[in-house]
Amino acid sequence: METSAKFNGNSGTGRADVSATIPAIAQPLSEEPTEIASNIKYHAHFSPHFTPFKFEPEQAYYATADSVRDRLIKQWNDTYLHYDKVNPKQTYYLSMEYLQGRTLTNAIGNLDIHNAYADALKKLGHELEEVVEQEKDAALGNGGLGRLASCFLDSMATLNLPAWGYGLRYKYGLFKQIITKVGQEEGPEDWLEKFSPWEVVRHDVIFPVSFFGHVEVHPSGSRKWVGGEVVQAVAYDVPIPGYRTKNTNSLRLWEAKASSEDFNLFLFNDGQYESAAQLHSRAQQICAVLYPGDATENGKLLRLKQQFFLCSASLQDIIARFKEREDGTGAQPWSEFPKKVAIQLNDTHPTLTIPELMRLLMDDEGIGWDDAWNITTRTVAYTNHTVLPEALEKWSQEVMWKLLPRHMEIIEEIDKRFVATIMSERPDLENKMPSMRILDHNTPKPVVRMANLCVVSSHTVNGVAQLHSDILKAELFADYVSVWPTKFQNKTNGITPRRWIRFCSPELSHIITKWLKTDQWVTNLELLANLREFADNTELHGEWESAKMANKQRLAQYILRVTGVSINPNTLFDIQVKRIHEYKRQLLNVLGVIYRYKKLKEMSPQERKNTTPRTVMIGGKAFATYTNAKRIVKLVIDVGDVVNSDPDVNNYLKVVFVPNYNVSVAEMVIPGSELSQHISTAGMEASGTSNMKFALNGCLIIGTLDGANVEIREEIGDDNFFLFGATADKVPQLRKERENGLFKPDPRFEEAKQFIRSGAFGTYDYNPLLESLEGNMGYGRGDYFLVGHDFPSYMDAQERVDEAYKDRKRWIKMSILSTSGSCKFSSDRTISQYAKEIWSIVECRVP
Repeated sequence: METSAKFNGNSGTGRADVSATIPAIAQPLSEEPTEIASNIKYHAHFSPHFTPFKFEPEQAYYATADSVRDRLIKQWNDTYLHYDKVNPKQTYYLSMEYLQGRTLTNAIGNLDIHNAYADALKKLGHELEEVVEQEKDAALGNGGLGRLASCFLDSMATLNLPAWGYGLRYKYGLFKQIITKVGQEEGPEDWLEKFSPWEVVRHDVIFPVSFFGHVEVHPSGSRKWVGGEVVQAVAYDVPIPGYRTKNTNSLRLWEAKASSEDFNLFLFNDGQYESAAQLHSRAQQICAVLYPGDATENGKLLRLKQQFFLCSASLQDIIARFKEREDGTGAQPWSEFPKKVAIQLNDTHPTLTIPELMRLLMDDEGIGWDDAWNITTRTVAYTNHTVLPEALEKWSQEVMWKLLPRHMEIIEEIDKRFVATIMSERPDLENKMPSMRILDHNTPKPVVRMANLCVVSSHTVNGVAQLHSDILKAELFADYVSVWPTKFQNKTNGITPRRWIRFCSPELSHIITKWLKTDQWVTNLELLANLREFADNTELHGEWESAKMANKQRLAQYILRVTGVSINPNTLFDIQVKRIHEYKRQLLNVLGVIYRYKKLKEMSPQERKNTTPRTVMIGGKAFATYTNAKRIVKLVIDVGDVVNSDPDVNNYLKVVFVPNYNVSVAEMVIPGSELSQHISTAGMEASGTSNMKFALNGCLIIGTLDGANVEIREEIGDDNFFLFGATADKVPQLRKERENGLFKPDPRFEEAKQFIRSGAFGTYDYNPLLESLEGNMGYGRGDYFLVGHDFPSYMDAQERVDEAYKDRKRWIKMSILSTSGSCKFSSDRTISQYAKEIWSIVECRVP
């Protein structure tokens, strides 16, 4: 071991000599670099996680995290003491996913101690950038749903709102994506392989959660769910600090455990080791993996278990907190519950909150149906995130009866009462009842429609972009709108400007602050509009281009490190990073790249010199069982292998698949991008939030009129958005025309497909993927996502991109206008609207 890696200063030079003069003294709340260095060293000595002889970057990271946590815990405790004293109404946000990213950079940024910690680590012989790299992203989410939840938590704390996040503590996440010659392979995430220094286990916050069993009917008529399997939900809290505020909220994650009583010592000593710890093994499965495969009966049961486990543990916690509080006359009456508690369901995964709250109120608290229903429907609100039929959850009634018999009784009763109400008040809707009701008995396997249960039982239902909310009201939930016209709202998504520009693009942030003469834009994004007056300023242009180049060079170094591909920062960086899904149309992107490559091959060397050189980067995870999505990943890799090794072309085009896309990768990729692709079939993307992150960072968008693209284009101006493709209102008609054999493919589209089939990119059989774009109808056929229809206008838009990029002055002005037009898309604005218009909660600032 190198002496420079040690804390003692007895020999050698480097870190040892630097840190030898720093005493190991606890200074938990200091903001002075030398004292912070002492506190870090104190934790390395007295909160040890490693042998005492090492202080490499990994050890430095854990000691630094412990030091930052000191400050967080003080603010955390102050926050909850204040909430307890004031007793405000609080929001509880339930989500199956949170994509938190790294905590260290965000925490020291929000606490405004970034520079102090950078200086402190220098005194200990380390660079903050190197130490930060030791942290693994928390594997608690997958895509936009989880990242939105995390942006919302940041805004709730920054706005000093009394709020909690509730989720599950997944050990292995969704999966770690490994890219090989055969395409995507999946391995478990290892973020908890050692431990997370940011979570605090609350050994006193533990609740029983039951599965299976049966319902007992008592002589009084009351009902009780008994028997079955019981696991314990243990709370792990993660602090969520606001930006430059004392308020620090909680993300409470539940871990499933069995108790020591459930370990059968007799069986173990008899050599039956697996049988002895059966419940322990089953409990561990609940929080092992995010979205476990559900093709089997066991897979379906496990997914349902996860959802119920989140709902039940969270509700028991919420109710316990409510019952602990007293008003001046003693315990709060239950009628006060909706005045103190707002529960937001982030998509349909936490739908079981509704019957579980009813069960807890009726069976445990002895409240009658009408009062329990009144409390539930005034407490719960629902956010819809999709119009895709396969994403609108429907659970088999048979599986539900097996796992949650009491809840199925309650759901049946809700359904029966809803049908009776509609039949008496709106008999004109009788023929709509089969699709409106919660229970669908008409399928071969009867199901519970979770979205319908949410709509019927929530006081408010919201979409996440104006177009999406309009589609919900006009199509998906149109019949409910006729019954409850005021129940439906829009809440256009937003992103936190702290993580998504202030911390991940410091050069650009510095320039914005300089030109606006204030850094208040970080919490008041509306101020960005004032950049417009400088959009033609040549001095700003020079600074802007220089900041973008610094980000591009950082990204190029990252790409070389993780893929081995060398990319040129002087080329146009063209990026599409998101979950791999046919509706997001990465296939349209790669077909466009293939056509571009073929044309470049056909050009003379002189003609190539007149083109706009590009580096195309595509990243994202394909769900493990989603075959066509995995074929798309494989195609990108194969195209990249051929293009990047072609000496005729590789100065003008490179293609890179960015592996294992996550929040930390996004923080590198987004600031370094110049063009980003948001090219989903119109009407299919609820909102999208990466589009907002790219636009905020001065990246131009090529996209369809889908999701939040519509509003982004309105805000930044039509001239600064490369638009193409069918509009949402035309899509059904185009599909019908396709079924009737009226579609005529563009010759360029046919040429690109034929080039793949020629074997230009290897021997892999891409026919099943290409056939999804062919034929007029049938399962997996007929180009449902209109790739062929939109291909010609996509290629035309790409030609406009090439021309615009050659005019540097025009491009940089468009980039500045993209950033200045992003003011609407702060999650602070979104959360302020939720707080006021759905939750009815107000600021509760820690003094």
